Amino acid sequence: MTLLLVTQYFWPEQFIINDLVRHIARRGHNVTVMTGKPNYPGGAVFEGYTESGLQVETFADGVEVFRVPLRARRSGGARNLFLNFVSFVWSGLRYFRRLLKNRHYDAILVFASPITAVIPAIPLKWTKKAHLALWIQDLWPESLSATGFVRNEFLLRAVGYLVRAIYACADTILIQSHAFRQPVARYAGGANIVYYPNSVDASSPMDDGSDSLPEDLVSLLDSSFCVLFAGNLGTAQAVETLVEAAAKLRDLKDCRMVLVGSGSMLDWVRERKSALGLDNLVLAGRFPMSAMPHIYRRARGLIVSLKDEEIFAYTVPSKMQAYLAAGRPIIAALNGEGARVVTEANAGLVCPAEDAAGLAQCIRTLHAMPEAERVRMGESGYAYFLEHFEMSRQAERLIEILSSGARER
Repeated sequence: MTLLLVTQYFWPEQFIINDLVRHIARRGHNVTVMTGKPNYPGGAVFEGYTESGLQVETFADGVEVFRVPLRARRSGGARNLFLNFVSFVWSGLRYFRRLLKNRHYDAILVFASPITAVIPAIPLKWTKKAHLALWIQDLWPESLSATGFVRNEFLLRAVGYLVRAIYACADTILIQSHAFRQPVARYAGGANIVYYPNSVDASSPMDDGSDSLPEDLVSLLDSSFCVLFAGNLGTAQAVETLVEAAAKLRDLKDCRMVLVGSGSMLDWVRERKSALGLDNLVLAGRFPMSAMPHIYRRARGLIVSLKDEEIFAYTVPSKMQAYLAAGRPIIAALNGEGARVVTEANAGLVCPAEDAAGLAQCIRTLHAMPEAERVRMGESGYAYFLEHFEMSRQAERLIEILSSGARER
């Protein structure tokens, strides 16, 4: 199969699509990637790249990567994100057809985060006569409203019409959560909707990763009862709930809540940590994705949290698969599909979204639990991961879905 991937985000930015491309290419399939200049999450274009100009690179197993001009996200905010999204659309429409002239593809896959990344792939579907599949990571326009990115009702309706038009051009829509089916169907018309979850490449180095981590972090994780939150520290993650829960746990002298990552709410968390004197709240900073499995395995529990918004009840946070793969108990402060996965897997403890008291109680319960019971939770979660979210198996399934669609077309 010859596959064209269109994605605004790609290596060296850290997204699951990178490992998925590796798995597909290793199986002998020809993959070409059309993307922009790497700048996520910091907002500045990575060293060795510039916003302007075209660039061609080779990724793992001979995957050809074309990079088009893109305006970086800068320091965030609605205006900067809008310009970032639009710049990728503009550059894709301007350059993709020219760069891919006289090339044939059986299928086009769009890593649809943001959904606007699909727009420059639509003309390619027609010119290449290829099967177009969208892998939906976020529900638009609902997620724009829930995160506060767009509040104007007129604009939200306009985005809804845009999403409807984009979905109408798709042959297959892949959804990362079972709960996505109904809200996607409202806009998708007759498109073929297929459940296809996020996955994780569980193959990892045999060493414990100590050499790649700061000594003080390793010492903290080994000497204290550490529950760890990893990922974006933004509005969607309800970081206020994490801070409030930490304040309720100050009496557990050996317990530490460790936040690994960065985001728009990081400065706010720093200010509240200082104002409240939360010595049990540790801001560890960001680490490369390759280091994260080693950090996860040293924690006593792994926290996932989201805001109490209907839209977030539909989604399974992408970190969930990595948490399950780490084989550690999960503490989930969220509603809906993500909570269902933790409960169904018998992989940890669950409380409602934005319930700081409930989150604190879950941590207390885990703290008081015999080690054997914590181990059992982690093993149960890992078994569930292998069955549902292991990347090698999911790569094979994606190839089957795309090949079948290409044959039908």
